[in-house]
Amino acid sequence: MPNTKPDAKIFSITQSKTLAEKIAAAYGAKLGNVITSTYSDGEFQPSYEESIRGTRIFIIGSTNPSSENLMEMLLMIDAAKRASARHITAVLPYFGWARQDRKDKPRVPIAAKLVAKMLETAGATRIITMDLHADQIQGFFEKPVDHLFASTVFLPYLKELNLENLTIASPDMGGSKRAYAYSKAMESDVVICYKQRAKANVISHMELIGDVTGKNVVLVDDMVDTAGTLTKAADLMMERGALSVRAICTHPILSGNAYERLENSKLEELIVTDSIPLKRESKKIRVLSCANLFAEVMHNVHYNKSISSKFLM
Repeated sequence: MPNTKPDAKIFSITQSKTLAEKIAAAYGAKLGNVITSTYSDGEFQPSYEESIRGTRIFIIGSTNPSSENLMEMLLMIDAAKRASARHITAVLPYFGWARQDRKDKPRVPIAAKLVAKMLETAGATRIITMDLHADQIQGFFEKPVDHLFASTVFLPYLKELNLENLTIASPDMGGSKRAYAYSKAMESDVVICYKQRAKANVISHMELIGDVTGKNVVLVDDMVDTAGTLTKAADLMMERGALSVRAICTHPILSGNAYERLENSKLEELIVTDSIPLKRESKKIRVLSCANLFAEVMHNVHYNKSISSKFLM
């Protein structure tokens, strides 16, 4: 028999089906057939409706809360393992629970580590994800992790804007490394916001480190949740003399009053990827697709080719 490599198969959890269809189309394959049955009490069971024995499969799904997204991913991985798939790659455009990556006070979990172990225990043999909240989360896994950067999607768009007096900004101290990487690519200055939180998602005080007078500012962050930090930073920068403020955020969680905050803020534009589907449209939000990035990386992984060109930061 000829020694040919079988084609990979691509599947999706329910929430990420739109993105998965784009990735599959860019990959040059059809999205695999999975039927999810739901019991009256809310329990659900995914079922592969085609043979996956001996093949590499990619299961696409962001694991942002609610926890059903993570649970569906785990069940699909387990089902694939029991159906004798040879390689099971969990493709997590957004790795949920990543903000709980350490014990920041007594008697709390390290949820990111727990999620990593659950994915491996379920049967994932490789992880592909994008813009983790903390790079160190890769160390929670014993399996290979391909950590992609959305800068490969954002930088071409940012260059097309051709903004004069461009300044890259970080909304907090933790994102300074990311802001510096963007500033290096754009050959621009960097400013940093220093914030203090009263509690999770609540900012008590914010200060600006650097000068934004007469500058077109682009804030860079890995995610936008309630949009409190971004909108407060944008308003502060406009007060300090900035000409315009935009924001680049990879993962549009956009919970609570995020949409209202965006509409009422001085933020000119929020640029995000489609790692998480938007809950609703907004004239201030521009979505850039990460489908081609994931499709190319998945193709190279399957055929054992280098993916280092996608690690732009």
